[in-house]
Amino acid sequence: MFWAMLAIAAGFLGLAVLGVMAVKVFVEAQRLARQVSETTRQINRAAEDLEKAAATVARAGRETL
Repeated sequence: MFWAMLAIAAGFLGLAVLGVMAVKVFVEAQRLARQVSETTRQINRAAEDLEKAAATVARAGRETL
């Protein structure tokens, strides 16, 4: 009987550990998603700045011709 109770306790402990690990993975996935979102915004902002700079250079090049 002792071994059966020990096996049940170990099973519950294992499930608890898996639950804690699942929560940690979920939190880290959320953090990664926020970082990806912020990086995407920064890339879009840089692309817009590059596009504006290219338009300015193109206008300056047409004026010199």
